[in-house]
Amino acid sequence: MNLRNKALSATLLLLGLAGCITFSAYKTPKGAEKTIDQRVDSLLAKMTLQEKIGQMTLYTTDWGATGPTIREGYTNDIRSGACGALFNSHTVEFTRELQRVAVEETRLKIPLIFGYDVIHGYKTIFPIPLGEAAAWDLAAAEQSAHIAAVEAAASGLHWTFAPMVDICRDPRWGRVMEGAGEDTYLGCRLAEARVRGFQGKGLGNTDAVMACVKHYAAYGAPMGGRDYNTVEMSDRYFREFYLPPYAAAIKAGAATVMTSFNDFDGVPATGNKYLLNDILRDELGFKGFVVTDYTSINEMTSHGVVANEKEAGELALNAGVDMDMQGAVYQRFTAESLKEGKVSQKEIDTAVRRILRIKFELGLFEDPYKFCNAAREKRELLSKPHREAARDIARKSVVLLKNEREALPLSKDAKLAVIGPLADNTSDLIGPWSAAGSGDDCVSLLAGLKAQHKGKINYVKGCDVEGDDRSGFTAAFSAAQAADVVVVVVGERATMSGEATSKVDIGLPGVQSLLIEKLAATGKPVIVVLMNGRPLVIPEVDKNATAILEAWWLGTETGNALADVLYGSYNPSGKLPMSFPRSVGQIPVFYNEKSTGRPFDPNSKWTSKYIDSPNTPLYPFGYGLSFTTFQYGAPTVHKTRFRKREIVKVQVAVTNTGKVAGEEVVQLYVRDLVGSVTRPVKELKGFQKVMLQAGETRTLVFELGEEDLRFYRFDSTFGSEPGEFDVMVGGSSDEVQHIRISLD
Repeated sequence: MNLRNKALSATLLLLGLAGCITFSAYKTPKGAEKTIDQRVDSLLAKMTLQEKIGQMTLYTTDWGATGPTIREGYTNDIRSGACGALFNSHTVEFTRELQRVAVEETRLKIPLIFGYDVIHGYKTIFPIPLGEAAAWDLAAAEQSAHIAAVEAAASGLHWTFAPMVDICRDPRWGRVMEGAGEDTYLGCRLAEARVRGFQGKGLGNTDAVMACVKHYAAYGAPMGGRDYNTVEMSDRYFREFYLPPYAAAIKAGAATVMTSFNDFDGVPATGNKYLLNDILRDELGFKGFVVTDYTSINEMTSHGVVANEKEAGELALNAGVDMDMQGAVYQRFTAESLKEGKVSQKEIDTAVRRILRIKFELGLFEDPYKFCNAAREKRELLSKPHREAARDIARKSVVLLKNEREALPLSKDAKLAVIGPLADNTSDLIGPWSAAGSGDDCVSLLAGLKAQHKGKINYVKGCDVEGDDRSGFTAAFSAAQAADVVVVVVGERATMSGEATSKVDIGLPGVQSLLIEKLAATGKPVIVVLMNGRPLVIPEVDKNATAILEAWWLGTETGNALADVLYGSYNPSGKLPMSFPRSVGQIPVFYNEKSTGRPFDPNSKWTSKYIDSPNTPLYPFGYGLSFTTFQYGAPTVHKTRFRKREIVKVQVAVTNTGKVAGEEVVQLYVRDLVGSVTRPVKELKGFQKVMLQAGETRTLVFELGEEDLRFYRFDSTFGSEPGEFDVMVGGSSDEVQHIRISLD
């Protein structure tokens, strides 16, 4: 009998017995309650060396793989105490049987932790994190993470390998889809929101899962945008721009941290004591456990810092890695390394103590099956409230990049030609890292339009996402000529973004751009809907399209959410979390660059610029249009000079000057005009999303304190410096109004 069938046959019996199972070795009589630390120490004293090493080992099941190998035989590993956690293990039926083996067929009955890549939803899929970042809505980000946690926990999971908080300024890197984009401040706020969402009111609640902050550290800055590649940056640059989102997530209470594949200052992150001990634990105060990424201990041999995997395990353990994901290095070599004095018993016990502590916090020793409730699983997955939330958050994530002649919103009575390889697609719309999500549950854009449209819709595919086949152009052109408006749905396959999908050409694949050009030649309004996981290089699309919607991969409710936007029942409010380059040759291009000694001057050749392109991106960070318009008054402050422990209040009046209600993301930037080291030309320091009715004016207030002006100074200390600062307020990083303040 295989494991799945065995689990099925055992489920009903276990449902009855689960409440009767006790673990007397770990429970304490009333009146003699022990602290978690005391319970951990008591258990630790009973463990053999091999049982301890087993707790430090994480294996995948044969459910699926996130790496190059799949390891089978995991039930024998559980019985022998060779692993303390499993990933790619989900659903109540499956995890219950695996947990049964752990708590009924092992000497110490230590329960397993089950983990999974629940990145932007478990079964109900939300927009990819980069798309969700475009909503600039922290409550929405927390809500989507919470719903993902509810569904994941209902399916037997305790742990998600999210959020990814890596800052990235190079869209060639495929994993940019998994983060919050180019800005440190926005990245910090979203990291906090997602940790809060995943972990809810605390570990042990059955509507929460452990967060895992990844990839520590600086994984989002590989040279050339090539995944897994070397990272080179100064310590000051790292601490100022890349470290803060990890720190924010840890401060928010993240239970675990994952090491990254890259090296940092010449040492792989998985063996980097400076990162894992000096910064993570000593400076940031992290108390949880550290897990590697997939086989990253083994891969340190390829980095060339160790001669073999045994040495790699020693380097990792001595650096502060508690759990080895999939590589089995700890399992094979740690006992020998201890015997040789290459690692210490104290380091092993410390790692095991951290892991056991979290198992106690999860309540697994009290009830190892508390996350295995079939009725809860059936009730929560793809529930109506979850789908409604997915639709709402998807709408908020859409960015209107262009809207000439008020081509949008569409009339529901118009004759529509719907064209493009992604118009009637569902499998790609849930995007990469879509956990247990299925395209079968996803609403295509064509289906979403048909559900709301009153007039005629003529659908023609036109072309594929990839390839040179233009045989569908003629039918597409004819459909466009017969229509009032053309909606073209183009972009990437889901497999074109995510891990190991770096690209040198980030334009529209295949002949999709040419298809748009041909359709524009009809003279009909051409509405382009982009579905993609990274900023694309699309100057020709911008030239030919009448309107452009950046729709990312929006998840389960894609079609309904986009129809809401296209027809105007929802006014788009998204803003770009990452700049869109004009060409690959500009990369990296980001808003908070530093000035040079020869800053750009259009009237002088001898300044920092290209001779064949503007310096600016096609669409800048923070940019996004609306179906209405907003006018900003000049910002004011209640004082122009202030000191430490004082606050400057920045006020700005924003007016909806259009005919419909709409939301605007009002952004606050600061520039330190003179510093002991060079400073960015502007840095995001705050934002507020405000709904304004047509004709309504509202005055918003931002508060700036001395702590908002701190940076890593010339002497490497963190703090502010007295001097003048430009405060900027606007609806985009490139459209701001200034006021000057001084810090004494």
